[in-house]
Amino acid sequence: MGDQATGGPGATAASLPWVSVDQVLLAEPRGFCAGVEMAIKALAWMVRTFEPPVYCYHEIVHNKIVVQRFEAQGVVFVDDIDEVPLGRPIMLSAHGSAPEVVAAARARGSYVVDSVCPLVTKVHHEVKVRAGKGFRIVYVGHEGHEEAVGTMAVAPHAISRVESIEEVAALPQFEEPVALLAQTTLSHRDWSDVAVAVRERFPATWSPGRSDLCFATTNRQSALMAMAPRCDAIVVIGSSNSSNTRALEKLALEAGCPQVFRVNSVHELPDGLTGTVGVTAGASAPEELVEAIIAFLDPAHGVELLRVTEEDEYFPPPRNIRELQTAIGVAAAAMVGGPREASASFDDRGLAASDVLATLRAP
Repeated sequence: MGDQATGGPGATAASLPWVSVDQVLLAEPRGFCAGVEMAIKALAWMVRTFEPPVYCYHEIVHNKIVVQRFEAQGVVFVDDIDEVPLGRPIMLSAHGSAPEVVAAARARGSYVVDSVCPLVTKVHHEVKVRAGKGFRIVYVGHEGHEEAVGTMAVAPHAISRVESIEEVAALPQFEEPVALLAQTTLSHRDWSDVAVAVRERFPATWSPGRSDLCFATTNRQSALMAMAPRCDAIVVIGSSNSSNTRALEKLALEAGCPQVFRVNSVHELPDGLTGTVGVTAGASAPEELVEAIIAFLDPAHGVELLRVTEEDEYFPPPRNIRELQTAIGVAAAAMVGGPREASASFDDRGLAASDVLATLRAP
């Protein structure tokens, strides 16, 4: 199963799999979460404001098509701030960055936007506060994942990462009090068993009153679990390096669905899909992929939307983008002799990131 971003309008029938699908169950919520919406719109704004290249530390979100769409607009994704030429605009990805990375970007870039998801910022704050109070933090997260790396760097002297019951058992008996925190994109099953093991090892463990797990991740998993018993197969749309997408894939397998396929395009669908097929998408997968796959499956008895909750969370653009938007509005009003009040700040609440992404298509 690959991750090539293919399957566009020019695909030939001979290159596509054959399917005979009765019905599609479409999960709701699915696809872009509020944090991804914010990050994509922020980077699109930078692309349209600054001469290329604009630099981005790590992939803005974990989706190949999104990354390739921005690369076509002159965005350069780097894994080291030192790769950015002095004086170029820089965006930091939605997954959160280590404090030293943020500082290095501000020292190097002419204009720096940190598009970290506010839910990740909450975990960073919890790490900082608990470490400052003398706690040993047990952090449940995937080794090498950008969110986990950035979070652990907030207080590396005070944090131990685990992602299995066996790793919890291997922890030393800490003398300091223990705090339990988590990567936001974990599945509930990945989190809950490890959390129970931590609390059994350290009965007085502190944890935040509100779960660290992302509400959008939880909602997408709930929708998948609601449709899984009715499905002959489930298609999970998203890239292999997306933690929440892989969590959906794993959850569908654990739910006992006979066939589970994670794909990033129509071309990655298997031959022979039949019966009832469930379709969902990870939090960084654009809706255009969902639409293309449903169009290709072309279910004989249509699409049933399976909604488990309404999701209307909104994250505004990062502060310095809002400030610059306001400044541009004021300048534009002044140039035409209008009053300052005429330069109201732009509200992008009603602007979908999928629509913004579609405008970045190569001509």
